[in-house]
Amino acid sequence: MGLTCRPMTTEDLGFLSRLYASTRADELAPWPWSDAQKATFLDMQFQAQHSHYLAHYPDALWLVLERAGKPVGRLYLEYWPGEHRIIDIALMPDTRGQGVGTALLMDVMDGAARASKPVGIHVEKNNPAMRLYRRLGFKTVEDKGVYDLLRWQPPG
Repeated sequence: MGLTCRPMTTEDLGFLSRLYASTRADELAPWPWSDAQKATFLDMQFQAQHSHYLAHYPDALWLVLERAGKPVGRLYLEYWPGEHRIIDIALMPDTRGQGVGTALLMDVMDGAARASKPVGIHVEKNNPAMRLYRRLGFKTVEDKGVYDLLRWQPPG
């Protein structure tokens, strides 16, 4: 797929903020706010999420996904004693629907299978990617309200 991963740097924060905003665009579309108000809100939400992730997942891999040297997504992953946990995975809109997410998830699953560990992720119930997770064999193990905790078990 021509995808590479590299560690996140502070220079990536502008891209990561735009990526975050792209994942919330449909949700905010009906809100009667100006574009400037939505941008301010989304920036505050990104900053809060980013700070939360850094504080609560200090040992995570913070990866920026690139294609042809251009950032196209992010993968935040932490290796726990009993599970490989996807903290967050997101792709820019023009990269979605091309099999990139499938390939990325399969790489994560292959690594977990080699370690004989499951893969876990929290996914919003209305997230269109839920179909992908289901197709790849992820099952709901806990209902967390607006989210489901999904887990994939390696074969055997």
